[in-house]
Amino acid sequence: MKQQKTGLYILIVYCVMQLSGAIFAPLLLILFKSMDVKNPPLVASGWWVFLSMGIATLVTLLLIRKDNNFLRPLKGKQSPIGQTIGWGVVGFFLVFLGQGVAATIELKLGVEPGSENTAQFIEIAHAVPWAIFSIVIFAPILEELIFRRIIFGSLFPKTNFFVAASVSAIVFAIIHFDFTHILLYAVSGFIFAFIYHKTKRIVASIISHMLLNGFVVLFQFYGEAIQKFLETYSQMP
Repeated sequence: MKQQKTGLYILIVYCVMQLSGAIFAPLLLILFKSMDVKNPPLVASGWWVFLSMGIATLVTLLLIRKDNNFLRPLKGKQSPIGQTIGWGVVGFFLVFLGQGVAATIELKLGVEPGSENTAQFIEIAHAVPWAIFSIVIFAPILEELIFRRIIFGSLFPKTNFFVAASVSAIVFAIIHFDFTHILLYAVSGFIFAFIYHKTKRIVASIISHMLLNGFVVLFQFYGEAIQKFLETYSQMP
């Protein structure tokens, strides 16, 4: 019962975070317009993303701290910390591979590559570098707790792995509001669920998710420089 209450409170925190932009983003916009900064709407969005997700993550972790059993909903022995970290790293490569397959399928269906959702967050991160913390740290923590721990963790004991993972993956894809690439997000969500189920530790899928988002940010920020470096290195005798 206590776990259910904690999960409900976390869902409420997440929803409040998502809806808070309707109030606080316009207020931040007014503030940054008065400061005569470059591109006030983008800067306001960046600070709202950083502050709202940072506060939501802090509140969520405080709620979990009061419920010692919240992070142990799956039956079975939890993987040791070393294996958990290892599976977190493996999960990153599995998701990377899964996204490659999903992207190939989307391309054959006529879907153009490139996610608007990702592009928008990268643009925000360029305007407000603090938003990188939201993309790489806060979002993976919150999303894994919501979609894997709460949704998958609640459905799995009542159904089976495939049903629970599929539902959590689809909801995960929908919440990103990038319906053109829903397959890409759903595949990622399914693999994150597998990593969580394999280790019985939510920290494993959080590591995979952080590594994925971190790689995307790194590539978007320094992709050209990395490509030039690799080309130069490959030409060395």
